[in-house]
Amino acid sequence: MIAPTRAIVLALAGLFSAYHLVLAVYSIGTPSSPWPVFAAMILYAVVSVMSLWPRSPLTMPVWLAALNVAVSIVMSILVFSQLDGRIANGYATWSVAAVGTLMTITAVRHRAVFAWLGVIGLAVCVVVWANPLALTTTGVIGSAVWVAVAHALSRALAQASRDTQLFARAELDAAAWRATQEAQLTEGRYRLDNMNRVAGPMLHRIVDLGGDISAEEREECLHLEGAIRDEIRGRYLLNEDVRTEVLAARRRGIEVTLLDDGGLDDLSERARDRIQSRIARTISRSRSDRLIVRTGVDSSTAAVTVVGLKVGDDPGASVLGAGGDDDEVAEWLEIPKEASPG
Repeated sequence: MIAPTRAIVLALAGLFSAYHLVLAVYSIGTPSSPWPVFAAMILYAVVSVMSLWPRSPLTMPVWLAALNVAVSIVMSILVFSQLDGRIANGYATWSVAAVGTLMTITAVRHRAVFAWLGVIGLAVCVVVWANPLALTTTGVIGSAVWVAVAHALSRALAQASRDTQLFARAELDAAAWRATQEAQLTEGRYRLDNMNRVAGPMLHRIVDLGGDISAEEREECLHLEGAIRDEIRGRYLLNEDVRTEVLAARRRGIEVTLLDDGGLDDLSERARDRIQSRIARTISRSRSDRLIVRTGVDSSTAAVTVVGLKVGDDPGASVLGAGGDDDEVAEWLEIPKEASPG
């Protein structure tokens, strides 16, 4: 679809271009022979239609701009060759205004260099045909003014378009920055509220006791620290059931690690609920020493992988930092992204 504004401009330009052909027909009796004038009219009509074609891009192709310049010179030669430059020819010099119109269209379509070449070629043809004084009587100066105005307006509109794009981009950047700041603020408030919910009672107890807490309470602090860490790394792996079962597993002595690498981001809320419920049941039944719950990669059919490990019997391994070398897999579960049939 053509924009209404552009359609109106093209229609007006088409009517103005056609007006020169009307003048040519009106004054067809003035030239010595009408046939060169008819040829000039056909050439002018063809390039005008090509230059004003509605589906063409705003920037005129180089080949079309060069064709316009060539046609303007050929048209001037055809018309002037049939006129006497020593007398006033009236509307028979319609080709001067026609060339000015064609070059104005060329300038508007961002080919100002070619437009000025066309005006210079027209001026040379007029001077050779008559004399320099004819530049003022045939309308060459007026054609040059049209091209100058079109050139200036084209540059101004191009600059305005660039400024508009810059402002639009700046607005998008500002909106993105604001959204980021609001998201960070919301996330920060959520983390603080969650920390207060999870660790608040224990922190108040520590303050009330002056830091003199029992070994069981110190152990519980470690569990609460793990719960806070889960909120950061677990993301969509967590719901209230999973949080409850993870805390219960840690109290049973199981080391639980939750890692959400984004594998659940594109799943529906219903699919996440199904996966989270399965995770909670698996953790509640686990008797492993270590549990690792991690989301799958995008190309995997598994949404979540649960691995349970039995720690090796070497008591010095963990002290020496070699824990995991003798661990063996005791549990392995892959929870698919799609619910199984039935």
